Amino acid sequence: MKPATYAEFWPIYLNAHRARGNRVMHAVGTLSGTGLLLAGLWFRRWDWCLGAPILGYAFAWGGHFGVEGNRPATFGHPLWSFHSDFRMLGLMLTGKLKI
Repeated sequence: MKPATYAEFWPIYLNAHRARGNRVMHAVGTLSGTGLLLAGLWFRRWDWCLGAPILGYAFAWGGHFGVEGNRPATFGHPLWSFHSDFRMLGLMLTGKLKI
């Protein structure tokens, strides 16, 4: 069943990220992709900006295919998934979600 709202999507997203290794891969991807984007903006290196989502999703998808063994939520709900990556990272960094 496809979720109709973000509130329905969030538990499905968390369920697809149960494995510690997958969560770690997502955290590394989100942090490194964001860092590369910010560095690209700072140094006006637009190629770095274009590479930022590639770097971030390489780690995230590696976590799904290589660790969790499931399909990334990005394919069905790209915007909700992108938002959830940052939400999950924030919860992990504040200790509200186990890594």
